[in-house]
Order: sequence, then structure tokens, then C-alpha cells
Amino acid sequence: MISAQSGLRQEWTIDSHDAAAVARLAREVGCPDAIATLLMSRGIVDAVAARTFFNPSLDDLIDPLLMLGMPEAVARIQQAVRMGEPILIYGDYDVDGTTATVLLKTAIERTATKDHPAIVTYHVPHRLREGYGMQTGVLGAAAAAGVRLVISVDTGIRAFAAAEEAKALGLDLIVTDHHLPDDAVGVPHAIAVVNPAQDGCAYPFKSLCGAGVAFKLAHAILSAAAETAEEKVKLRRGLIPSFLKLVAIATIADSVPLEGENRVIAALGLRELRNPVQPGLRALMQVAQIPAERPPTATEVGFRLAPRINAAGRMDIASDVVELFLTRDAERASELAEKLDRLNNDRRATEARALEEIEIQLASLQTADGEFVAECIVLDDPAWHRGVLGILASRIVDRTGRPALVLTHEDGHAHGSGRSIAGFHLLDALTAVHSDGEVLFTRFGGHAHAVGFSLPSERVEILRTRMQSYGASLLCGSMLAPPLKCDVEVSLNDLTPEFFDWLVRCGPFGIGNREPVFVTRRVTLSTDVRLIKEKHVCLQVCQNGGGAKFSALGWSRGTDWAARCSGIGLRRGSVVDIAYRLKAKTNPQFPGLELELLDLNLG
Repeated sequence: MISAQSGLRQEWTIDSHDAAAVARLAREVGCPDAIATLLMSRGIVDAVAARTFFNPSLDDLIDPLLMLGMPEAVARIQQAVRMGEPILIYGDYDVDGTTATVLLKTAIERTATKDHPAIVTYHVPHRLREGYGMQTGVLGAAAAAGVRLVISVDTGIRAFAAAEEAKALGLDLIVTDHHLPDDAVGVPHAIAVVNPAQDGCAYPFKSLCGAGVAFKLAHAILSAAAETAEEKVKLRRGLIPSFLKLVAIATIADSVPLEGENRVIAALGLRELRNPVQPGLRALMQVAQIPAERPPTATEVGFRLAPRINAAGRMDIASDVVELFLTRDAERASELAEKLDRLNNDRRATEARALEEIEIQLASLQTADGEFVAECIVLDDPAWHRGVLGILASRIVDRTGRPALVLTHEDGHAHGSGRSIAGFHLLDALTAVHSDGEVLFTRFGGHAHAVGFSLPSERVEILRTRMQSYGASLLCGSMLAPPLKCDVEVSLNDLTPEFFDWLVRCGPFGIGNREPVFVTRRVTLSTDVRLIKEKHVCLQVCQNGGGAKFSALGWSRGTDWAARCSGIGLRRGSVVDIAYRLKAKTNPQFPGLELELLDLNLG
């Protein structure tokens, strides 16, 4: 097969499973054999586990009190509410941080009583003026305003200076975060640090997003406040499912693995999003053109809702998102949702302009046959907007199959974001190059797949050299040109509406529960290749001269499908093997299923 990036033949791999075991599981569950194969590839080998997988419930959520620091955090928040102490929630400017802020503020306020009202404010930093992380100046202003307890969400695990400042100011600090701690230093000084990734934490699931950790604290606070049987029922049937809407959005948007508890959160939250009651969420789904009569898909959340939420922090003021999700005024909600929609359009235009320059820079890093000469891509330009650097890094990874760091410059300082590929731990890479001689960064943090950092502009070339050296020592051919991992071989006649219903139940899909890839051998083109907008292609395929017929669409994102089809001479009557994802058609006037091409080869 042909690699999207390199033009070299790409291997397809399909895991093998015992046919008798597959047939037995299919019979016990009542699903098609291909679905049983998908289950087994995800480690689900018996009917009990399969039924749990297909029917996630609130019972699958893990007890939040298992998390290190949780009892202390709950007790301190209860004390603050009881004593009337002002509380500041210190958030972040992305989907994860803003939704976490909303969740925790709402939960604390719901524990208040008439005699003990909760005084909760929040601070969401401005991406350009403040940057990522807790700032000591904000803490000083909070202390001067009478705040006595600060709770960080989606940030703080490396905020050592801020933690010391809080202590000096007489502020108690609770850190809730999901980013990786600094192994060499440990965690900041605080009343409680709530992060499943920290050493000594017995919480069994380590991959929650920041809003997921904040939700766990919210759940623990609300559970502690629910004293009567009636209150406990209301919590389980009403509040927790309602909270899961925003947690699901953050979980999907933050690209954490959709497995284990994250998959439970995403599945339950998407289900609850079918009919949003809160005015801001409803207005946002309307401007994103997500139908209200059914639950949204993870794809719709990731590509319609999340970009609009993120646009506030990227292009303007992220606190607009918090207001959107807190307001009960439908008119104000519509106004804010429309503003986010406009900002997202601005973001897309800004991104498109930067991508034109990126293509020029990438061309300078390629040989005549299209191979990239750098294992790690490091690009910079002072004209690029800081708000879109992470998106640009993701686009470069998609385009090149290599880890990417993207930087812009301002007042002699470079600010950057990075994204990685499977098997290359990007935070470990930054940690290694930071201290390989003269220290590089003024700040950096993140996790395996995504990082943010700053450094003096004159050190960018050193960063480029060190990243190339580090990448060359670790990035082998199989990582830079991985095989296309396929799940199961099927006939086109297997792809029925009933089969697709089973496939949907295997979702939501994302990292850790990737969307299945199917292989069908020796399909015949029943028409000539049709071009869509001069770069995408549509193939009409059938098998064995008859039976089911499907449209197979090749979207030219990482692959130039028009050139591919022309290069191998595809025409009516050509026989090919295809690898694809199965999709529902999006036009309600033409219902049915279609194939999203990932690769093909002459049969």
C-alpha cells in the first residue's frame, strides 16, 4: 500500500483471533462475527465484559474518594463554605479548563445552604497576556480581595512558584490537575493535590482530563452534602448525569484515551446531550448545527462544539465560555454562542493563512522524492497567532507523520505548542532537551501527546538542533511510517444497517478506542473515478459483479487521492483491495452508509 506521507508502500496489519472463540462470543452476545472480532481486539473476550462494554452506566464510575488528596480537598471546601470564606477557582483557557471551572463552581454553590452561602469566583487567564499556568500576581490580587482558598483546575501540578506565593499570602491551595508532575521535584506545596497521575495515588484510572478530575472533586463534594435518601437519589438521577455533559465534551476535546472510565464518561455524557436544558449549551449546539433530536457523536463534539469553545481562549477571552455555561438568560446565551461562532471563523482564517507559510517551510525540509529530512519538525514564524499554534502542530503531524513543535515570537521570547505521534513521549523529549547543556525553557509542561512551552527567541535554533538529535535517536522507521492497523476483513454484503447499529454501540471512538478500520478484498469499480472539488474522489464499488454497492470517498487531507487514482490508472472495471471506515451518510435526503477510504491497492 502507499503511505499518505512518503509515497512508499504501506503495510496493512490485521490481528488474528481464534475463529472458534470469535464465533462463540458472537453467539453469546448475539452480534455479527466481525463485531465480536472488534471486541476481542479490545480485550473483551466474554459475554459479561461485552455487555458491560455495550451498556456503560453510572455504576461504572469509580469512587472519587480513592483519589489521593480527595478527602482533604473535600473537607477544606466544606470548611470554606461553612465559614463563609471566599473561594477562587483558577482555571485554564481551553475546553478542558473552562468546563472544569464551570463544573466545580456549580458543584460548590450547590452545597451551600441559606445559612451558609458559597462565595465562589473564578479566574480564567488570557492566553496572550498571561499565558498558561497560575500567576502570582493574580494570587496577590485575590488575597487582597479577601480570598482564603484557591482551587486550580486543569493546571497547577508544576506551579511551584505560585504555590509558595499562595503560602506567603496566607492562601490555602488545592491543586486539581491531570498533567504529569515533575518527577524530579514532586508536587507543589498545597492543602491537597488531586491528580491521579501523581506518585502514591491509588486511583485505578490515570487518564482523566482536567475536567474529569474536577468532576471527581465535584462528585465527592456533592456526595458529602447529600445526607438524606431523597438527596442521594436526586444526585444520582439528576445532578451527576447533568454534569457529565460538560465532562464528556472536555474528555473528547482533550484527546485523552476513550477507554475505561473516560469511555463511560463520554458515552453517558453524549447520551445526556440529546436535549440540553442549560441555555448556553443549547445555544452553542444550535450554532454548531448539531440536531437536538439525537445525541451528538464524538466527531460532532470534537469538530463542531470543541473548536467553538476553544476559539474564545485562542482569539479573545475564555471567560466568555464560563459565562455561556453558567448563564440562565437565553438571550445572553445566544449572544455569546454567536460570538464564539464568529471567533471560530476568525480562527479558521488565521489558521489557513499560517498553513500557507507552513507548506513552504515543509517543502524546504523535503528531499526530491518527498521524504522529510527531519525526524522532529520545529517551525517558527513571528506572524503566527499564539492561539492557533496547537492546531498548526496537529496539522503538521497529520501532514508529515512526525512530532511537531510550532512557535511564534513576541518581544524577544518564543512561545510554542507541540503535538506528537504514537510511541514518542513529547514531554519526556522536552525534559531531555531542556537540560542537555544550557537550559532552554523558561517554562514547559504537558503530557505524552501535547506540550506547551516558552523560551528566549535566540534559543530556538538550539531547540531545533537538540530535538532533531533526540528524535533521531528514538524515532525508528516503524514509528515514522507505521503500518495501517486494520481490524477485520469483511464482505460488502456484511455492511448492513444492523451491522452499523452494532458498530455505533462500540463507540464513542477516539484515542484508546479508535474507530475500526475494515478491509474488503477485490472490489470492482462500477464507474470511472469521480473528482470532488478537484482533489477528493468518489468511487462506486461492488463485489463479485453484484450485491451491495457503496460510494467510497477519499478525502485529500494527508493523501492526494486524485493523484493516487490517476497514478495507478483506476477506471471503471478496475479491481482493488480497500481499507476504510464505515460511515452514515450525513445528508438526510440520501440516507444510508458509505465508505471513507484510508488506503487502496490494485487487487
